[in-house]
Amino acid sequence: MGISAIAALAPVIPVLTIERLADAVSLARALVRGGLPVLEITLRTGVALEALRTIATEVPDAVVGAGTVLNGRQLEQARQAGAQFAVSPGCTPGLATAASAAGLPFLPGVQTVSEAMALTERGFDLLKLFPADVAGGLSWLRAVAAPLAGVRFCPTGGIGPETAPAFLSLANVACVGGSWVAPRDAVAAQDWMRVERLAAAAAALKRP
Repeated sequence: MGISAIAALAPVIPVLTIERLADAVSLARALVRGGLPVLEITLRTGVALEALRTIATEVPDAVVGAGTVLNGRQLEQARQAGAQFAVSPGCTPGLATAASAAGLPFLPGVQTVSEAMALTERGFDLLKLFPADVAGGLSWLRAVAAPLAGVRFCPTGGIGPETAPAFLSLANVACVGGSWVAPRDAVAAQDWMRVERLAAAAAALKRP
């Protein structure tokens, strides 16, 4: 399954920073039950790779990937842990080459038109706009729709339930990434019903 097909599975990709390995499976199951099967596990904690591996093994309905991938070594570690896709906050030529060589569906991050053009030359046509809230957001996406025709985006960073519908209304937005569906306090309290309700509300958001 390519990255565009993965993005089409749900309007929102939960961006998860898992602090406790014990939370991983229950959190993933709550999000999947709510209708958000595509999960991005950020490589920002010491348990991230093991959490990814555990979810990939124990939650078969989840499409689990690695986020905050910064280099080829992390990309390979994620692939070996069972990641079905990878996401980066930005992209270097080396990382783009490694992603292409690995054959792992890859969502590279951009902030500028030049970065987007460089990645489309390499065959990437779905890009992450990050951080969306300070990189131009809705105005940027509307402005590049014509000159970057055929390129679609997954804006991530500062997006919540109030702003997600406006992003998802744009034709060049495939989905959005966000952490609001797994609030830190809900995860700390292991309030999986709350997570499931937030996921269900996010899964019901409309796309063009």
